[in-house]
Amino acid sequence: MAHARASIGTTNYQTAIVTGRHTLTADEGPKLGGKDVGPAPYDLLTSALAACTAITLRMYAERKQWPVTAVHADVHYVREGDGQHIDRVLTIEGEVDEEQKKRIAEIAERTPVTLTLKGGLEIRTTLG
Repeated sequence: MAHARASIGTTNYQTAIVTGRHTLTADEGPKLGGKDVGPAPYDLLTSALAACTAITLRMYAERKQWPVTAVHADVHYVREGDGQHIDRVLTIEGEVDEEQKKRIAEIAERTPVTLTLKGGLEIRTTLG
């Protein structure tokens, strides 16, 4: 299953992330005291949803043998007062009709990361 380890030293707020064989850097922008050397945490969250959406929809289109040439998922995290939500805009390229596009949008509502975020998730924290 998915696993990531994040480590931060004394450089505000540059964080090294290791996940599988990949190394990423996260940071905050200058407004929050960082140097913007990597995406901020909410950027990583929206990236995960966007990537899962694009991958799942590509897999679905391939399975259906629909002539989809590209899938774009534009994902924005929005905080308004005490509320928050995510806006996701899909752009489907290729010779697909409106009914196929509608079905692809329905599938987007059931991608693994979408379902995780919509369902909520228990987080168990312990000290190591």
